[in-house]
Amino acid sequence: MDQPIIDAHHHLWRLDAVPWLSGPPVPRIFGDYGPLRRDHGPEEFIALCRAEGVTRSVYIQINVAPDAEVAEVAWAQSVADRHGFPHGIVGFADLAAPGLAAVLDVEGVHSGLRGIRQQLHWHATPLYRFAARPDVMRDPAWRRGLAELGRRGLAFELQVFAGQMADAAELARAHPEVTFILQHAGMLEDRSAAGWTAWRQGMRGLATCPNVVSKLSGLGTFTHICSVEAWRPVVLETLAIFGPSRCLFGSNWPIETLWTSYPEIIRVVRECLIGLTPAERAAVLHDTALRVYRL
Repeated sequence: MDQPIIDAHHHLWRLDAVPWLSGPPVPRIFGDYGPLRRDHGPEEFIALCRAEGVTRSVYIQINVAPDAEVAEVAWAQSVADRHGFPHGIVGFADLAAPGLAAVLDVEGVHSGLRGIRQQLHWHATPLYRFAARPDVMRDPAWRRGLAELGRRGLAFELQVFAGQMADAAELARAHPEVTFILQHAGMLEDRSAAGWTAWRQGMRGLATCPNVVSKLSGLGTFTHICSVEAWRPVVLETLAIFGPSRCLFGSNWPIETLWTSYPEIIRVVRECLIGLTPAERAAVLHDTALRVYRL
């Protein structure tokens, strides 16, 4: 029997609640996103999960309208209460904001809340930038907000490029009370020899921090491909650096459906893991997410 899967990185949305999707199209990191400009609801996602042996999931915030992050968590919790999916929720909060504690108080009322994602990735290429500047994580006010997550037992979803990983490792060492979940296996955007070297070096630095785990998700973001040939090198090197007990799977649905399908993501990831022992596969596909997100 196939190993049950936890999908630890997916989205759901109502189009009218997401201005960046419903507004005029602009160039984005994942290319033409016309097919995403519709509702992607729980019924559709749950049907895909059941067909592929996915038994639990974690909802990841989607950058809703400003000041709507509390309502987003409440909506995700209402979906969970109604449908039994998702089993964990990662919301948004600006960790540097003076009102952070109040936002976390309200979001924390919802039983599914497990973590916060504030995207920090910054790149010399403007298309790849999200954060306003490359050094947000050095801001003392922002770090005080991060410590607040630790006091509340909330994880932080860490989204950075290789050039930011040394600073991210220092951040993780300075905040051992916080679990950092590295997004998309470190977002390898440059597959040149130099790009691979920088990524490996940064990943190894992060792996020295026991409070950092890596998510095997979003692996088609820069290539717009879902294939064993394209994904296996990143998967196997991440596993070698972090170990299976510190890696977890996420589909990045529905973003990845711009170039593939949910069943194909599952098939490709399973094939990438063929060389692992049953216990190691179970860790990547299920057990690490179960532990990290307390599902």
